[in-house]
Amino acid sequence: MISIKVDEIKYTQIKQHYSPYYVESNGEYVDFVARKEGVIITGFLSKKQHKTITFDGANSLTEATLWDSEIKEENKKTTTKEDWVDLSTQIGSDEVGVGDFVLPMIVVASYVKASDIALLKKLGVHDSKKLTDEKILSIGEELIKSIEHSKLTLSNDKYNEMYQRNENINSLKAKMHNRALYNMYSKHPETVGVYVDQFVSKTKYYEYLNDENEPQVKEVAFKTKGESYFPSVAVSSVIARYAFLKEKEKLEEKYHMTFPFGASTKVNKFAKKFINKFGIDEFNKIAKKNFANYREVVSIKLI
Repeated sequence: MISIKVDEIKYTQIKQHYSPYYVESNGEYVDFVARKEGVIITGFLSKKQHKTITFDGANSLTEATLWDSEIKEENKKTTTKEDWVDLSTQIGSDEVGVGDFVLPMIVVASYVKASDIALLKKLGVHDSKKLTDEKILSIGEELIKSIEHSKLTLSNDKYNEMYQRNENINSLKAKMHNRALYNMYSKHPETVGVYVDQFVSKTKYYEYLNDENEPQVKEVAFKTKGESYFPSVAVSSVIARYAFLKEKEKLEEKYHMTFPFGASTKVNKFAKKFINKFGIDEFNKIAKKNFANYREVVSIKLI
């Protein structure tokens, strides 16, 4: 867990930024709780000049440094479980890119056999929360070759099109998770354990699957921080991140610019440079237009 102290202005900015990711919370001194790509962001009520926000879970250091660039690695405490709770053959899914303004969303579902567990632990997937992007790039190719999986990539151009059809972030995630899981389950229908890194309630998840022509995977188990409990979710999170980094590389090769993660003011600066170089029409293809960043960026007077 990482804890930062911010003033009232920065606190309001952070709270607004994570509003699309709010989850239910009953904490007595908690102002808000949000969940973004395996990171739990909690804002605490306080009458003091500075307020506290904590970041807990996968990529918590990366997320926290969006708001405080001076945070050091040694300040990070992990709450990773010592062992997975189910080592039997299973299917599980996870996603990446939900909170990234100029990068795509990717969902991966993986079919993990009991005999795969040793390889996953050998490669460090068991400690997926601790893996750096450099480590993920080094083991990603072997995982892709060794673990049967389904990868779905939603470009931001397509993402914007779906939003215009009255989809929202959770409905898109539910439909992508279901499709990726079905791609695996249809090949291995005997599989008992099917897991999703939880982002909405089970009831809401199935409400989003409202296409009668789209097959559904039933009896899915939902668990927050699922990568700590199930190897299929853990390896899906690593493969998804690997694919995400590769998509980032493709964009950088195409446009000859370094694409930033997240949705901070640094990303807005990138967006301004991109629009100056390629124009608003091209920018609309690579940005999530429902983000507050988009409204800020398009109102900037370009030079």
